[in-house]
Amino acid sequence: MARVLAGAERWSAPGASGPAGDIGLLLLHGFTGNPVSMRPLGEELADRGFAVELPRLPGHGTHWRDLQRTTWREWAAGARAALAGLRTRTRVQAVVGLSGGATLALHLAAGGEPFAGVVAINPFLTVSDPRLRLLPVLKHVVGSLPGVGNDIAKPGADERAYDRLPLRAFASVLQLQDEVRAALPRVTAPLLVFTSRADHVVAPSDSALLVERVGSRQVEHRWLERSYHVATLDHDLPQIVSGTAQFVSRLA
Repeated sequence: MARVLAGAERWSAPGASGPAGDIGLLLLHGFTGNPVSMRPLGEELADRGFAVELPRLPGHGTHWRDLQRTTWREWAAGARAALAGLRTRTRVQAVVGLSGGATLALHLAAGGEPFAGVVAINPFLTVSDPRLRLLPVLKHVVGSLPGVGNDIAKPGADERAYDRLPLRAFASVLQLQDEVRAALPRVTAPLLVFTSRADHVVAPSDSALLVERVGSRQVEHRWLERSYHVATLDHDLPQIVSGTAQFVSRLA
């Protein structure tokens, strides 16, 4: 395995004394991304007293060829391991996911994990690119396509995502999406969805699908007007921080 990129290491915060410190937040980065994309959000939430666990999911944050050798089940196992550690030091937990991390969060919630709430930021639930109809063949012939990282409106921001999209691993993402879409009625935890109006990676209709099909009785949907796909590194980060903190505190 290649060396972990600087800044892409797992990160955690213990939580302050008081009510907020009893709440654990599991933060999940997206496919081909790494903890860089979620670190500012995690630090802001930790400053508000929450306990935070931000894992580096298997195959991420090193070299795209490492990701090529993994599947969504390994990413889910990595998320569960981080959640288990969070549960040893907090009373209640919520999960916050960006893009493919939101897909994983919904998978965990559908599987019965007792979350106080789920926050989905630009959730990645469908793929509309017609080229990917050939994915069963392409993944053996081509291996990878150009990456889709750094869809960020804020100048100078860099999520340090892979510059290649590994197709075998991406085929596993599609399997995860199929599972999650079918399981959405089983997601009953309160849900907060943030959606960027200008997203060049994931269609806003994925958020609409989530809001329509999820089994949660309490659903909030908020639009981000000044950010692209990686909204956690973009202009609307303060809105995400405050909205997440208020949402989770109210539930817990």
